[in-house]
Amino acid sequence: MNFTLRQVSYLVAVAEHGTLAAAAAALHVSPSAISVALDELDRALGVQLTLRRRAHGVRLTPAGRAAATRGRRLLRDAGELATSVGGSGEVAGVVSVGCYPTLAPAVVAPWIAALRERHPRTRVEFVEDDQDRLQRRLLDGELDLAVLYDHGLSSGLDTERIAANVPYLLVARDHPHAGVGPVDLRVVADEPMVLLDLPPSSDHALAVCRELGVTPRIEHRTRSPEMVRALVGQGLGWSVLAQAAPDPSTTVARVPLDREPPPLPVVAAWSRAITRSPVVRAMLDARP
Repeated sequence: MNFTLRQVSYLVAVAEHGTLAAAAAALHVSPSAISVALDELDRALGVQLTLRRRAHGVRLTPAGRAAATRGRRLLRDAGELATSVGGSGEVAGVVSVGCYPTLAPAVVAPWIAALRERHPRTRVEFVEDDQDRLQRRLLDGELDLAVLYDHGLSSGLDTERIAANVPYLLVARDHPHAGVGPVDLRVVADEPMVLLDLPPSSDHALAVCRELGVTPRIEHRTRSPEMVRALVGQGLGWSVLAQAAPDPSTTVARVPLDREPPPLPVVAAWSRAITRSPVVRAMLDARP
């Protein structure tokens, strides 16, 4: 091997930050040091990995994008090796986890705690993103695992079911149907709806409405679950959500539906093309 992990880490940093200056700031080195390392990596691999023009920043070539993807895996494997050479057999290393935003508080937070309790020398780096981007990042090798809804997933992913969320009606705390037992969704059919406009949640919520005979009058759309709760809490509409975590808000109320739609399965997903490392397997085993 005629290249170094340092050179690979500089390429990955440029891919993630987009410019030499931003990558240099993140790594606490000079832009010129990164530029020299990239030139050395080009010569070592015999291919041009980046296009660097002063007025246009840095772009990765197709070979550069492929090298950055493989480089991320190489750096994670090297980090895991470095933290596990003590000979104790203890699982150690970093696992990169992506999560659909509405699932993170209920699923990922307790999962990280369970993993750290079993394996103190592990560390979880997690990101929240929409379902499509998380799938792409899994397939590109940027993430080890992702927590997703089992809806429209790529055939290149393997999955393990970890939960199932039941949809419910969300209304303001002072709504006439707050605190009432299961209700027919049609009781709010004439009122405006606040839609969590973040697929697949939006697709599922609208499918629930159709199944229960309601054509919603969507007044507000937002990609933020917190904004959904804020708008509903102000009496500006109702919503259909499927989050499992208890809602700490005192301004909204959850009301079960009398015709309960099928649960929406939640899965842990990983790329079928990438072998799971010991720390990834340990995280799957540690799921609470």
